[in-house]
Amino acid sequence: MGALAEAYKHSLLDKQPIPLDYGSVRTLPESHIWLDQSDESPYVAHSTGPISPPVIDLMDPDAPRLIIQACETWGVFQLIGHGIPTKLMEDVESEAEKLFGLPVDQKLKALRSPGGGAGYGLPHISPFFNKHMWHEGFTIMGSPIYHTRQLWPQAYQGFCETMVDYQNQLKALTEQLIRIIFKSLNINSEEVDWLKDSQGSSTALQLNSYPACPDPTRAMGLAPHTDTSLITILQSKTSGLQVFKEGAGWILVQPIPGALIVNVGDFLHILSNGVFTTVRHRVVVTHIQRFSAAHFYAPPGDVIVSPVMSKDFGGVPRYHSVSVKGLNIIR
Repeated sequence: MGALAEAYKHSLLDKQPIPLDYGSVRTLPESHIWLDQSDESPYVAHSTGPISPPVIDLMDPDAPRLIIQACETWGVFQLIGHGIPTKLMEDVESEAEKLFGLPVDQKLKALRSPGGGAGYGLPHISPFFNKHMWHEGFTIMGSPIYHTRQLWPQAYQGFCETMVDYQNQLKALTEQLIRIIFKSLNINSEEVDWLKDSQGSSTALQLNSYPACPDPTRAMGLAPHTDTSLITILQSKTSGLQVFKEGAGWILVQPIPGALIVNVGDFLHILSNGVFTTVRHRVVVTHIQRFSAAHFYAPPGDVIVSPVMSKDFGGVPRYHSVSVKGLNIIR
């Protein structure tokens, strides 16, 4: 039995949907049509005018103030001057394109196990929606070696080295941003044990493929959602991400070459007692395949996230404390 047949057999037994063989699909299946979802339709009216998330240069001396302002008003911003090498970002996209270009039988050898975090599969938010999304993903949590060996038994080293380097650099960048944000919350970063411990945080890297779609006006790449994380950093050189801005509707984010897109997750929203906005976002698709990479960062599983109480962030807690343990940070 081939890998494709074997995967479909197990997906039926486990009730675990798997990605389509997108290259063989000529018409959009009913299971992937979102047009009748009213305001969740991928192409309802949205702003493409001058309103857009702010662009912040991390090298700007005023960057800390601008970052806090963006967290409060948008929950998302584009970051330049971040120090991640252009060559590394290009290599990540190249490796992602190589991975998703494999035959479907080969990709399914790295299929994510039911309830598992790492590996190839559908979006982690899929269980919350009745319709399927036009998306395939590869999730890396820690070392990518195990699943990558399933894809390239003799030639996995290059992929692994690129992804490990990328994860390490994004983790350092995220922690730099968190220290800026924590200072505004009057949290002493030096007293946060998991920020000092290189193994302390929970992180994941999600490689995304949005295949060429035969009917993009009725499909959805990623359905509207917020991220569970403290902070998510997205690399995407082509447009497709939309963010929801109160009073303006859905806004298409036009990526700046070399920039990274940073967004506030639910944990940071709770920690700030609602002062920082957790941004609702979605992804639309086109007739052309596109790729992106998202790095999710959260506290370790044994941490309880509670609203910070101060006069600047509201004296009364607006949210209950939440345990990180058991939550999927990629949602």
